[in-house]
Amino acid sequence: MSVLTLAQKGAPVPYIAAALGEFVNDLLPKSLTICWQTGNTLQEGNKAATTTLVRDGRTVVGEAAVVAELAKLAGADQTEEQQQWVRFAMERLSTKDFAALDAALAEVNHHLVMRSYAAGYAVTAADVALWGALRASPIVQRNLKIRSPMLGDHLVRWYTHVETQPFVSRLVEAQTAALKEKPSSVDQGSFDLGLEGIQDGGVVTRFPPEPSGYLHIGHAKAALLNEYFARTYNGKLIVRFDDTNPSKEKVEFEDSIMEDLQLLGIHADTITHTSDYFQQLYDYALLLIQRGLAYVDDTDQATMRDERGRGIASRCRDLTVEDNLARFEQMRQATEFGQTCCLRAKISVDCPNKAMRDPVIFRCNLTAHHRTGDLWKIYPTYDFCCPIVDSLEGVTHALRSMEYRDRNPLYEWFFPALDLRPVAIKDFSRMNFVYTLLSKRKLQWFVDQGHVTGWDDPRFPTVRGIRRRGMTIDALRQYVLMQGASQKNMLLEWDKIWALNKRLIDPVAPRHTALLKQGLVPATIVDTPATPEVRDLPKHKKNPELGTKRTVFSSLVFIDQADAATFEQNEEITMMDWGNAIVESIERSSDGTVTALSLRLHLEGDVKTTKKKITWLGQAPDLHPVEAMLVDYDYLITKKRLEEDDSVEDVLTPVTEFTEPAIVDANVNQLQQGAIIQLERRGYYIVDKTRAQSDLGFITFIKIPDGKAANLASKHKEVPGAEPKKSNNGNSKSSPWGKKVAAPTQPSAKTTSPDQALNLPAPEDISSMYVTRPVYGDVTLDTPENVSSMYATKKYC
Repeated sequence: MSVLTLAQKGAPVPYIAAALGEFVNDLLPKSLTICWQTGNTLQEGNKAATTTLVRDGRTVVGEAAVVAELAKLAGADQTEEQQQWVRFAMERLSTKDFAALDAALAEVNHHLVMRSYAAGYAVTAADVALWGALRASPIVQRNLKIRSPMLGDHLVRWYTHVETQPFVSRLVEAQTAALKEKPSSVDQGSFDLGLEGIQDGGVVTRFPPEPSGYLHIGHAKAALLNEYFARTYNGKLIVRFDDTNPSKEKVEFEDSIMEDLQLLGIHADTITHTSDYFQQLYDYALLLIQRGLAYVDDTDQATMRDERGRGIASRCRDLTVEDNLARFEQMRQATEFGQTCCLRAKISVDCPNKAMRDPVIFRCNLTAHHRTGDLWKIYPTYDFCCPIVDSLEGVTHALRSMEYRDRNPLYEWFFPALDLRPVAIKDFSRMNFVYTLLSKRKLQWFVDQGHVTGWDDPRFPTVRGIRRRGMTIDALRQYVLMQGASQKNMLLEWDKIWALNKRLIDPVAPRHTALLKQGLVPATIVDTPATPEVRDLPKHKKNPELGTKRTVFSSLVFIDQADAATFEQNEEITMMDWGNAIVESIERSSDGTVTALSLRLHLEGDVKTTKKKITWLGQAPDLHPVEAMLVDYDYLITKKRLEEDDSVEDVLTPVTEFTEPAIVDANVNQLQQGAIIQLERRGYYIVDKTRAQSDLGFITFIKIPDGKAANLASKHKEVPGAEPKKSNNGNSKSSPWGKKVAAPTQPSAKTTSPDQALNLPAPEDISSMYVTRPVYGDVTLDTPENVSSMYATKKYC
């Protein structure tokens, strides 16, 4: 899928590209993701960059170039006439010269005298481009408002008709929503890393994951960037497993990484392992020792850390080459003495960059390797093997996240030291999200402590975890590509990626109905046949291709307690997919809970006049609602950004899983695991377990975040049982101005309120409504004894 990005305040606003993009999505559903970005340009210093299109690994910049690409997708290349009108829109209707524009408008008006469309007998790319150019013209828009004869009757007729098309509605809706968004730090970047020495077909990149955990969203960015540059320059992508620590690595992780890469659409040209080069890495270590550039150190770990921190040379630093070779052999054989040693590169003792202070490059490990078994007892560190293997495999550009920037000089030191071909380094920023941990060590702690169910837990930022939460691979891939290769470190919110995901799933998510089991209210529909009627209704009113669902219309239906509690006697409501109904009677328990309703259909009523549109469920002998569990999650930690000295245990969210038993329409029995639906008035959900997969025999639905900031806020402060705010319980209450005032006079016991007369519950008993408080605080105002319809006045003279 391609990504079209548009500058909201471009000069002119890129309406031609935006309209063509939406039109392409009509012709080829889900082929484009369209994003409006704050500002007048997408590239700093380039005002012409109001539009970019990322497609097939290429980035096209500028509205003219993008329109040319989109016009082809929209079929404009099929006829010369369409091509001419697209060019006309870009050149003659986009002019700022009033006289030239007036002549162009007259030409369009004349062309439309006997035509409904610019080219052919239906809306084509020609109409779309012309409409976009006119929408972008301030002169045209001003004259449309005053109905100026300058435009011509036929042009106005045509323009008004095109504006009713679905692609125009989506464009206006998307741009309006984008304009309402509060300006925030731009988390979209370009792909300009300044790669040097680029030759078409000569670029080789590599993605080197360690098979010690599952891929997370940060790894996804690294993998996609490496693939992007390899494909952009017709080069080669290497996926290399950095399997140099047998204590942490498993075949299970390696297999999962390959599966996740395939899901992301990343296909390596070559798959290798660092373990393929163990012998060569060992030989290069010997070469460093022989050249006096490495030494074997048996200093204990604590002392070594202290000496490196203070810039003090190790007592082993000046050992002879012969002594170091002998010691290194003992390391290779894993003798008792050898196991106390490590090999260190002899670079610097007191370099300001502590990464250069004689780093460890080989250490002992007796754990069997998952590929080489017990052949080796010593293993190279990442800092040592990465530059060497990069050079040996022909990598031209090593893309590394900013966390390695201090280690870049170390990476580059090995090339001249070992007479190796150098590799260019390019840095990019990591994707850090609020309330999210990306450290594999910390994620492993959550797994080990049982705070999550595994590496695919929906609360985890792993590719598998967010997929289980309902993130589509298309959304993840597009979001990462929208980020670009920026070097600016940012703490990202989750709203944009989930909002992008919503835009992708909304057009294809079937609509279903769910009601919460707690307090479920039976409602009798009077004067309705006792025999239920089953009708076929569309699963998605705007997407008939999704098919139909069976809906039961019966004399007994079920309604949510939250809805029923708001009903009033004789109120007219709308039952979605059925019509209007009048509330004839309401039965309540002693605590105010609604226990039963009686409704009378009023199908001739206007659904536009009712305030309450409710969901409901009927049942037939062979079509009963099914039981389900609705699950939602909170973040695992309560702090937006975890600092180095923060303890994970101190910021654990007390409750991170929320479940609600529900009943859902019987059509969901046909859904498979991973299916995404919308439960009307509740949001989007993904099937986590079908009835057959559940031990308890119900379907489990996980709620998919929709990108709205309010829904993505941490929930931990809202958990029931949290310590309530302190309040004064005495006879006097605190005033907003810091003074104490008398408590308000309580109404007489004999007084009957309207609520009591109608047998309605007190506001505090209605869970779905807000309790109304005094606007100016709990301040008692003096009331004149003789109350009239006017304010009381006092004499001042």
